[in-house]
Amino acid sequence: MRPMKRIRIAPAALLLVPLLAAAAPPPPAPALSAEAAQRFAALALKCLHQEYPNHISHTLAGDADVHPPRELTPAFYGCFDWHSDVHGHWLLVRLLRLFPQAPFAAQARRELAQTFTAQNIAGEVAYLRGAGRANFERPYGLAWLLRLAAELRSWDDPDARAWAAVLQPLESEAAARIGSWLPRLHYPIRIGEHDQTAFSFGLTWDWALAAGDEPMRAALRDAAARFYRADRNCPLAYEPSGEDFLSPCLAEADFMRRVLGQAEFARWLGTFLPQIPRSAGSAWLTPGVVTDRADPKLAHIDGLNLSRAWMLEGIAAALPRADARRAALDAAAAAHRAAALPAVTGEHYEGGHWLGTFAVYLTSAAGLP
Repeated sequence: MRPMKRIRIAPAALLLVPLLAAAAPPPPAPALSAEAAQRFAALALKCLHQEYPNHISHTLAGDADVHPPRELTPAFYGCFDWHSDVHGHWLLVRLLRLFPQAPFAAQARRELAQTFTAQNIAGEVAYLRGAGRANFERPYGLAWLLRLAAELRSWDDPDARAWAAVLQPLESEAAARIGSWLPRLHYPIRIGEHDQTAFSFGLTWDWALAAGDEPMRAALRDAAARFYRADRNCPLAYEPSGEDFLSPCLAEADFMRRVLGQAEFARWLGTFLPQIPRSAGSAWLTPGVVTDRADPKLAHIDGLNLSRAWMLEGIAAALPRADARRAALDAAAAAHRAAALPAVTGEHYEGGHWLGTFAVYLTSAAGLP
């Protein structure tokens, strides 16, 4: 084990980030088969270093700012956009941990080694620090970057330790940006797409556990108290909006179950989502309907069904075993799984470049305690 280093990375919250946390035990036995893992890995391997088509969020101050994606962000330029490439890397790390001898393992290691070089990560840090990029990929992409770092930290593997050390400067930059932003954020963001705060707070919380970063957890507890603790009667019947891939109501509950103790969370959930039945059945929350998987925004609903499934499972797992609401939560999660997983095929790049990550997050129980 390398010695722990403390790095000052956030003027507002003095976040202490160890270089490498102690390796966590292996993840629980996966719910996905080796065949499904192979299929999901193939989706990430296809696009991890595929530069085009590409959707970049890049402000031009002049001609000198015009560069191809591989020069702007030399580590994460594939999979259509920055955040999808970041969580595509997470997908491969997660599957390598679960299936170290899989047929895709050797190629996955080669692709990850191509990304995780000191030069590439230095280029990413320089890009984030450029003028006019204070809100780049905040919070969604930055939270996924931290989740990737957490996965590497938790994997007892020589390559993972080396990659985690290489990634650390960008990890610190991402944590510093979120840590300094949280005290200044006066309102939560309650939408069903990238800017939503609750989902990213959950990913960041899980990173803070892996990294041993108590100041970040304290900042997130404060955000939970300010933004969500007094919420009542979330209008779940108004969901989904037509292009959602995250549920505002369920994501909030999935974050709050991380922050609150079991008994307190059970009480809070009763006032926040009083419509959860106390009997089995999924009719209270039916899967979203996807009308056109070739449309990149309409295809978001497949992602919504996947993320709803893991959020429902997380909420249920946080309740006492005898809680009568668990049966309805589990039934709705199963219905959403059944609707969504067969659609993760890669037939259309609009969904294929990112839905594999959501499928792996769900089927490998990545967000569960």
